[in-house]
Amino acid sequence: MKKIKSLLSGLLLVISLPSIASDGKLLATPGVSQIEGGGGGGIVPWAQLAGYASDDEFSVNGFCSRADVTDYTLDVCGAQLNLFNRVELSYAVQQFDVPALDTEIEQSITGAKIRLYGDIVYSKWPQLSLGIQHKSLDDGAVANLVGAENTNGTDFYLAASKLHLGAIAGYNWFWNVTTRYSEANELGLLGYGGVNDGSKILLEGSTAIFLSRGVAVGVEYRQKSNNLNLGEQDWKDVFVAWMPNKHISVTAAYLDLGRIAGVNDQTGWYLSVTGYW
Repeated sequence: MKKIKSLLSGLLLVISLPSIASDGKLLATPGVSQIEGGGGGGIVPWAQLAGYASDDEFSVNGFCSRADVTDYTLDVCGAQLNLFNRVELSYAVQQFDVPALDTEIEQSITGAKIRLYGDIVYSKWPQLSLGIQHKSLDDGAVANLVGAENTNGTDFYLAASKLHLGAIAGYNWFWNVTTRYSEANELGLLGYGGVNDGSKILLEGSTAIFLSRGVAVGVEYRQKSNNLNLGEQDWKDVFVAWMPNKHISVTAAYLDLGRIAGVNDQTGWYLSVTGYW
């Protein structure tokens, strides 16, 4: 919890800084903040790099998010660094509350993403980025209890994103497809690997319509493995993102996370705020 509070203090500091943010990109094109720390949607990383830095700028961003479903809550705070619209570095701390066990699970995630090709608006083909997320549990007691093989692991992903201007009845249309290699159970909160050799190559996707320059409505889907034989299910959400300017974004979503740790019908809400400098 101390890590969460420290990152939250940093987020408040970012938002309070004078309006000298990097602004080389169009409004809303960086996306928002993903629950594992990088730029993207809420549950899916996108090819965009976090922040508004162009090729001769850098940007620093901070965010905090909360997901509250039927039997669990997840709090996340993190920070992102965009170096010249080529490399993104991120760090996040997740706090997963499990009331049934009267415990909290904390996980740290260090991420990096490199833009391989293109721009979501200006290039003919989609922007492509390669990312890595190294995750480590602060205490692996619950992961060991449910049969996980490891308490830390590394995900690799390749993301493709494209924004089509005026594509649907004059509205801008965005899509993203991500392919991930992962052995994580419930993002890694229940450890890595297990008794069942579940699929390690997973598909994720997002799409959204921009109702205005700063308001987007969309859906996301994230495939999950079932390494622990606990019936882990794919995740889905419906979201609204509001980006009134290049200094802040707010995202709200309805979540359908299916079965988590053997408990069915985990639905609820999600809220995230990102500050950009």
